[in-house]
Amino acid sequence: MEKQQSRRIFLKQSAITTVGIATGLQAFGIPHKASVLGANDKIRMGFIGIGNRGTQLMHQFMDHSDCEVAALCDVYQPFMSRNRSAVHPRYVKDLGGQIPQMGENFPNSVKTYSDYRDMLDDKNIDAVCISTPDHWHALQTIHSIQAGKDVYVEKPLTMTVREGRSMINAEKGSKQMVAVGLNKRGSTVYQKLAREVQAGRIGKVTFANASRVSNMFPSGIGKLRPEEPPKDFDWDSWLGPRAYRPYQYNIAPYYFRWWSEYSSQMGNWGVHFMDVIRWMMGEQAPVAISAHGGKYIVDDDRDIPDTMHVTFEFASGAIISFSILEASSNRFIPYGEVELRGTDATLFADENGYRIIPTTRGQFQSWDRLTDTEEFTMSDEQLADGSSRNSSANLVRNFLDCVKSRKTPFCTLEDGHRSTCFSHLANIALATEQRLKWDSVNERFTNSEEANKLLHYEYRKPYKL
Repeated sequence: MEKQQSRRIFLKQSAITTVGIATGLQAFGIPHKASVLGANDKIRMGFIGIGNRGTQLMHQFMDHSDCEVAALCDVYQPFMSRNRSAVHPRYVKDLGGQIPQMGENFPNSVKTYSDYRDMLDDKNIDAVCISTPDHWHALQTIHSIQAGKDVYVEKPLTMTVREGRSMINAEKGSKQMVAVGLNKRGSTVYQKLAREVQAGRIGKVTFANASRVSNMFPSGIGKLRPEEPPKDFDWDSWLGPRAYRPYQYNIAPYYFRWWSEYSSQMGNWGVHFMDVIRWMMGEQAPVAISAHGGKYIVDDDRDIPDTMHVTFEFASGAIISFSILEASSNRFIPYGEVELRGTDATLFADENGYRIIPTTRGQFQSWDRLTDTEEFTMSDEQLADGSSRNSSANLVRNFLDCVKSRKTPFCTLEDGHRSTCFSHLANIALATEQRLKWDSVNERFTNSEEANKLLHYEYRKPYKL
């Protein structure tokens, strides 16, 4: 606390409208002069959060010769020290593949930090990758921007609508570049479809559909009582801006996805599908949202639904439907992972390819067909130069290129925010049990003050947005 209090003065000098914890990064008080990287210079990366997803991303960054892992930060000591043998045996037993193997052979000296703010003080770090739990993304991104670092931040971008807009305001007041890890933006198939669908390939799209299906019946994440965290797990720092509560094993690590204070399945999975669908359709935001569902059958501690259905309506005359089904299994749509229904054809797609099936005429119509059948499967020969089948890896490569070129990344902070808003709007609609009308310009609900109160939450002191 003394360290935080003594450094508050630096935040007063920040030109952006959003401030975080009083940290005292040198970059807050001194204008950052970004180095101009040459084509052969290595980008020195710091990684904040290096558990399951953070390790996956770090390995993808390590695949590139123009990137150097310079620093690691985590609130769990074994992750930070990359020592799997020190991981609590219970984590290894129950979480299995979600606990990284670690033991990387770094070709250079790598600094380690338990507090990300100390990492951001290092002027030798060019950019950071943020893969912490969702409730930390906003503050860590804003602080990284203020410290003069470019940022790659994992999805979902935020926990609230207000956080996302604050992050965008921070970027606008800086020289920094932020890219968001919405993987499908890096897919060669979806890049092709985004161009073609918007150009009218399947006619006017009036309906789109996707789902997340995973049968967690009967016991889900289990039912447990609070307990003491492992001695090398900084639970208070993990909670960050969220209200204090005792440690519980089925919250962290990894299980936080089923707790509304730290994530949601609309955020974890829904944001991927909403992003790629609205991208292909050329939509920005819905005008109305309704949601149904609840915790119907899975007997565990989660406080989010095991069954949920959301409908998003658009001013253009289209509907997106999304379902979360964690109490059943089997395919929801015939092929692929997303379905777009147009006047001329229906599209089924995933990152490996797509099928376009022409519509058939309905009542009182005399036409034969309005477009042709098409089936496309991505082959190695059809991949764009230098691209990968792994869309996440393509995002990482694009980010490194943009750090050098200062060009716009595949998924901007604005796009990440717009897509993440879909998850927030869905969760708020379910919580209020209302059909909500959304003003995407002012980012307010026009028919519910109850819903507007859920656009943000009060951070635990001394954290501040």
